Amino acid sequence: MRSSTTMAAASIRPSVAAAGSAAFSASSGSGSGSGGYSTTHTSGSRGRNAASGGGSASGTQAALHMLPLYLRRIVKWRQMDLEYTAWLMLQLCTNPKLAYRHTTYHKQTHNQWARDDPAFVVICSALVSFSATAYCIAFGHSVWHSLLTVLSAVVVDFLLLGVAIGTAGWLLSNKYLRASVPGGHAHAVEQHVEWLYAFDVHCNAYFPLFLLLHVLQYFLLPLLLSGGFIGCLVSNALYAVALAYYHYVTFLGYNALPFLEHTELFLYPIGVLALLAPLSLLSGFNPSVFVLRVYFGSS
Repeated sequence: MRSSTTMAAASIRPSVAAAGSAAFSASSGSGSGSGGYSTTHTSGSRGRNAASGGGSASGTQAALHMLPLYLRRIVKWRQMDLEYTAWLMLQLCTNPKLAYRHTTYHKQTHNQWARDDPAFVVICSALVSFSATAYCIAFGHSVWHSLLTVLSAVVVDFLLLGVAIGTAGWLLSNKYLRASVPGGHAHAVEQHVEWLYAFDVHCNAYFPLFLLLHVLQYFLLPLLLSGGFIGCLVSNALYAVALAYYHYVTFLGYNALPFLEHTELFLYPIGVLALLAPLSLLSGFNPSVFVLRVYFGSS
């Protein structure tokens, strides 16, 4: 019985030795593969470090990469979430804090702060064109002048001015308002404001202003252009409230980003408005008359 056990053990040992030899040779033979993995892992770590050190350049590249898709969706109505856009527009007028709370949800689900749906811009452009057409019907002199006015209201006043304001907010927030990484932690992810998000903030703030200075002002024109003190008072109050609310919604947009600090900077223009509004009223300046003269040459 002992001899049979010894023979069995002797027969197993060569197999185990062969298996161990094969495993050792495979391990030594895969050394280059292991080295390759280490090299790849190291290069990946370097890539991540370079990406985190890229700063605003990586943020700019991400924004530029996203723009073609954003622009392609403008002509695809079926891909636009019109129902959500209508809800967002309502919240911006009634509860803007709730509207910006969804910015955090969008970051968690889409890994970006900016909207990837151009529906808001498309609807705003259409509304601005309708409003400009209504003003042209009331004050326009010719069809050609009316077409130029509508085009200027959409392209210049809304889009190009929005691009300029969004770019200014994007540069200001990324350069001066980003909070430093606590303790300089090497593995902390450095975040930046996306350019498209800064443009979204302008569009969000523009919509309530549009309702006040385009729609409501249109229906108040008989009073605003009456030439009396009441018309001047209502016009100054209307423009002061609209511009103050614009800067307030802008502040909420940047304040919603957890990596920014001192965002109360965007509220400072409201203080300037509070100082200028009484002076404008005392001087008899009527903003509504002034704007109509700029666009149509007379009130």
